[in-house]
Amino acid sequence: MGSNPTSASHKRNQSAVAKAMADILKLKSKNKKCGIAFGGNVLMKIQAVLFDLGETLINFGQVDAVAIFRQGGKLAYDFLRGLNQPTGPLSLFLLRHLLIIRFFQFLSNITGRDFDSFEILKKTERMRGVSLTDEQWDEFAWLWYEPLSRLGSIEPDLSQTLEKLKSAGLKLGILSNTFINAFMLDRHLEQFNLPGYFSIRLYSYQFKFRKPNRRIFIDSAQMMGCLPENILYVGDRLDNDVAGAAKTNMTPVLKRAYTNIGKTIPQNVRVIENLSELPALISRINQG
Repeated sequence: MGSNPTSASHKRNQSAVAKAMADILKLKSKNKKCGIAFGGNVLMKIQAVLFDLGETLINFGQVDAVAIFRQGGKLAYDFLRGLNQPTGPLSLFLLRHLLIIRFFQFLSNITGRDFDSFEILKKTERMRGVSLTDEQWDEFAWLWYEPLSRLGSIEPDLSQTLEKLKSAGLKLGILSNTFINAFMLDRHLEQFNLPGYFSIRLYSYQFKFRKPNRRIFIDSAQMMGCLPENILYVGDRLDNDVAGAAKTNMTPVLKRAYTNIGKTIPQNVRVIENLSELPALISRINQG
């Protein structure tokens, strides 16, 4: 009471600006890693590309999440039964995990922070007396995800596209909002022989924030050793991907997907139908 809201807001803005400047100074100290000439002269505007995962690198389409959950749960349940682990009835097994995941999703929507569903699965089953080796826990987790993985597909020429980008001297990475553990996502990427193209693979549950929070983009840029303005971010969501990347001066590119059908796309946002358009698009941007 008795405080000046305008003054408080001004101080917060000053603090935010100061933090942003500090972040940029940290990034500038890493300029050589991202192909910036000595003295700060930029060789290329776009020197790195960050990709979203779902509906960008891997296309799933519109999915019946409950049906997929039940299929994965049944596989995981049968796996435990095959190892003579305590399971109880299938219906209760599925209900228990569904309620737990939905509870953590509810908390996540409040906090703006994702969670590690793999660790929650393990903790839940351990509390019920399940005892597995690390390899068995990994397989248990994968079986939950496996039905969804079967729906995933990539562009037929994706490997050639990524090879062209790397051959052009661009650093490649992944930044995705998800509560699915990196082990499962990386295993899915391995099915398409994709992990080797990306120097970093970052998933929001590993952070205290998620897209569109600017901090996750800043942190990703730091991990790539690049300034945000030298990174092109490709995603399918206007709210999380385009808006989030723009907040940090990355160059956002929207990939057409069912998630943005009928949405109003700002005129200054670049749009692609396929990732194969990226090499030519980046070449045009870098040529000015």
